Amino acid sequence: MSIEEALEALKSETNVKFKDLLKICEIFFEGPKTKGSHHIFKTPWKGQPWVNIQKDGSKAKRYQVKQVYEALMKLKATQEKK
Repeated sequence: MSIEEALEALKSETNVKFKDLLKICEIFFEGPKTKGSHHIFKTPWKGQPWVNIQKDGSKAKRYQVKQVYEALMKLKATQEKK
């Protein structure tokens, strides 16, 4: 899966399955470290180096989908600079 494909899958913040968000995080970030219902992933940069996701029923929480989307955008920008 490419970053572009992941970004496209996360465009609809309100209808993302948790299992899909988890899979995307597992591909692009380090982890997860699990604490209770929280799945915590490390990003490759300093300052807010964590992405934290959890279930809301079978869906992912909307604000967490947005955080993962923004982290992927940052990752994409970092890769484009290389």
